Amino acid sequence: MNRLLPYLAIALTAVLWGTTGTAATFNSAGPLAIGAAALGVGGLLQGLIYLPAVRRHARDLPWREVALGAAAIFVYPLCFYSAMHLAGVAVGTVVSLGLAPMFAGVLSRVFQGTLLDAQWWLSSGLGLAGCAVLSLSKDSHGEHFLLGIGLGVLAALSYAAYSLIAGHVMSRGVPRPAAMGAIFGAGGLLLLPVLLVLGHELVTPHNLPSTLYLTLVPMFLGYVLFGIGLEKVPAHIAMVITLAEPAVATLLAVCVVGETLSAPKAAGIGLIGAALLVLAVPSRRRR
Repeated sequence: MNRLLPYLAIALTAVLWGTTGTAATFNSAGPLAIGAAALGVGGLLQGLIYLPAVRRHARDLPWREVALGAAAIFVYPLCFYSAMHLAGVAVGTVVSLGLAPMFAGVLSRVFQGTLLDAQWWLSSGLGLAGCAVLSLSKDSHGEHFLLGIGLGVLAALSYAAYSLIAGHVMSRGVPRPAAMGAIFGAGGLLLLPVLLVLGHELVTPHNLPSTLYLTLVPMFLGYVLFGIGLEKVPAHIAMVITLAEPAVATLLAVCVVGETLSAPKAAGIGLIGAALLVLAVPSRRRR
């Protein structure tokens, strides 16, 4: 049972993350403000809670990697929430999360020499085809639909980057509290100016409940659970588990938000979903 706990922690993280897009629709603040609050406040809370661990292991932390991870954390929520705002919750989430394993494979190959198997190539091809179908869809969420897809691609790249960096830092012997506290605390500090400039609407009586939920539940609690999982689970496997997030987000977008999926949108999401299913099947080398 103890061996399953890290995997269960990541699975619960995926479910919590899958609620963020729907929760954001109940908040009238802009996507940049919501993104800065969601991961900025969550990151700062992690930094404060784990500050003693960061101080104890300051000499062990690879600060260059911490800075790169913090930069990726800065980019991710701004692009992710903007993608959902412009392309819709379902499409924005599927693109942002569905392409992350592809970018994780590329980054692992470039920086760690990881071999990419046939499953990765097939999954990446399906994911890119899904994005192409979505991009060519005439039934767009708005005039900035393509921009939303592009921001989703950037969100996927940044998500893959900080996940790999966090996992790599912990694999070098740095304890999880120190690694996660340093990376997410620094990322929260980078997002703080955006929050101070744009976040005044987040604390209105209408927006405060969803703001508190986003910052404390999927972002703070979710990333605490994600760090617990990454301590034992390799980043590329963790990303396969978090592929439950797009499914949860799409279901909520249709059932709660009321989004409709036209045939082109459904086809594009289906191709990206097929890409995720390909990755979810363990190969002999992974076993």
